[in-house]
Amino acid sequence: MTKTYNPIYFLAALGNGGLAVSFFMYFMFMVPHPDTPMATFNHIFPYLMNGSLLVQAGIVTAVIGMIYFTIRHFQKLFWNLSEWKTFKQSDAYEKMRGTNAEASFMAVPLTLSMTVNVLFVLGAVFVPNLWNVIQLLLPFSLAAFAAIGVYALTLFIPMMTRFFTDNGFKMEANNNFSQLLPVFAFTMIAVGLAAPAAMSTVTFVSATGMILSILFLTVAAGLLVIQGTLALASIFKNGIAKEGSATVWILIPILTLVGITFVRLASGVSHNLLATDPSPVMMFIVLGAILSVQTFVGLFGYSVLRRNGYFAEFTNGEGKSPGSYGLICPGVAYFVLGMFFVQWGLVDTGIVTKFSLTYFLILTPLVLIQLKTIQVLGKLNLKHFGKEAIQSDSKLSGQTAKAS
Repeated sequence: MTKTYNPIYFLAALGNGGLAVSFFMYFMFMVPHPDTPMATFNHIFPYLMNGSLLVQAGIVTAVIGMIYFTIRHFQKLFWNLSEWKTFKQSDAYEKMRGTNAEASFMAVPLTLSMTVNVLFVLGAVFVPNLWNVIQLLLPFSLAAFAAIGVYALTLFIPMMTRFFTDNGFKMEANNNFSQLLPVFAFTMIAVGLAAPAAMSTVTFVSATGMILSILFLTVAAGLLVIQGTLALASIFKNGIAKEGSATVWILIPILTLVGITFVRLASGVSHNLLATDPSPVMMFIVLGAILSVQTFVGLFGYSVLRRNGYFAEFTNGEGKSPGSYGLICPGVAYFVLGMFFVQWGLVDTGIVTKFSLTYFLILTPLVLIQLKTIQVLGKLNLKHFGKEAIQSDSKLSGQTAKAS
């Protein structure tokens, strides 16, 4: 096990997986797919072969982005799973159990849920005629997310039980939003379960997906209120902990997952129960409201992180904290929900014409946020997994071995 390992490093895999999915958004909302709810190989390939040079270049760029970040996702995932297995047998693991830091264990099911999402979009883009058998695959998707949900509960319930009975939770150390990581994990599971709920034409599969998705979403909502309130109380009393202050943005990805879950559940109800399409006006209001809150959280969080020197120390400076990977998901999440809002809230309502000058002007800040997120991820990878970082960990491990 790497001497400095922390389960929060699963966020490195999570961020790469999120960026892989973010490149799929260009296909999802720019390639016509009137016969399916998402763009597939069968829709994309004709444009790659017969589209204009600009369109072909865009498709190739998005494909390269998906492939690159998928590879990085699985590299970090397998490394983390190996380290996690060893970590669970260490004294450090036992010391974290029953303390505030145990919430970091929820990064494991959170990341595994992202892996299923990555595999889903990869299949859509690279497997011809996948939609011909999608109804056979959706039950497996439902089972995968349900299994991850059970795993998440086996981590979460014992943790909360220890908090209730062992008095290990410390309010004075709760001056950040790290306790919202279980909320993040449960909403990720909820959005995954909502996919078969929206796309399956089998009533049992769709209904089961809806019920389970609502279950995890409801649990997440309750935890968000409770843990968010406790964190704010501690922050107002003690000030936000500098190393944990990246969590000030954790609400952004949580809200994105809530928004997409809403879209999927509304689609499932509309298509399977009402035999109609979701109301574009409703999508405009709900997604617009969520994006507005995210914008405020993003601006406020940026002000906090600049004022307390977090960027200067942990992103651009010598400070090294695994929690800094928490900066990646908010950028990805804002871009993704922004793309949903542009299509469902602006294009589908007729407010903006797709591929017009206004359309691309609105997309520009979203694309810039995506690119900035990629840049920050590159910095963090060099800091934590670059050659110098590996040598430093090896040297530290060697010194520890000699001392013992």
